[in-house]
Amino acid sequence: MAKCKVSYAPSVRRLPSYLLIAKQSLEHGDEYVSGTLIAAELNLEPIQVRKDLSITGIAGKPKRGYPVAPLIAAIESYLNWDKRVDAIVVGAGNLGSALSGFPGFRLHGLFIVAAFDVDTAKAGLTIHDTPVYPIEELADRVSKLGVTVAILTVPSANAQVVASTLASAGITAIWNFTNVKLKVPEDIVVQNEDLSSGYAMLSMKRRICLEPPEGDAD
Repeated sequence: MAKCKVSYAPSVRRLPSYLLIAKQSLEHGDEYVSGTLIAAELNLEPIQVRKDLSITGIAGKPKRGYPVAPLIAAIESYLNWDKRVDAIVVGAGNLGSALSGFPGFRLHGLFIVAAFDVDTAKAGLTIHDTPVYPIEELADRVSKLGVTVAILTVPSANAQVVASTLASAGITAIWNFTNVKLKVPEDIVVQNEDLSSGYAMLSMKRRICLEPPEGDAD
C-alpha cells in the first residue's frame, strides 16, 4: 500500500471547531446555523467555511444556513467519529496518563482500552479506569483486544523501537506524540503531534501580538 495523503488537510483540521459550534447551536435550540456566524466565531471568511463544509457533502440553504442536526451528522460521519475506535496508549507517564483521562476522546468515538509501560511497577495499576500492562505483553494484548490504533507517548529515545514493535503486533495507525520521525511500513499511517511546535506558535503570537515593539516606552 502506498503512503496515503489526506486531501483537504487544512479543512479537516477546522472541522472540529465547526462541529463544536454546531453542537452549541443544537443546545441553544437553533434549527439552523449560518456559515457567516461560524466564520465570525472563528475569525474566518464565510467563503472558507462554505468551502470546508462542502467536503462533508452538506449544503446550506440560502438565507438560513446549515440545518444543525444534519450538519453535526455530516461532520461526524466524514471524520469517522460516528463509529467506535478502540486504542492503546504506549507510555503510561504524565502525558500518556493525561491523554488516557481526556474525556473528549470518547465523545468522538475513541476509547482507550489499555496502556503499556516499561516500568513493571505500573503493571496492574489503572489510569482513569484504563488497565496498565507491561510492555512485554503488548503483542499478545493487541491481538486479544483486536485494536489497530496506538497512541505513542514513550521517551523519544525509545520511540522507533516501540513503533517497530507496534507494527509487528498488528497496529496500523500510530498517533505519535514523540519528536521522532518514525520509520514504519507503508501500510501503517502515522500522525505526528509536535507539542513544541504548538508552543513555538503560541510564543510567536505572544511576542508579535502582545508585546510592545522594541524601543517603545511605557
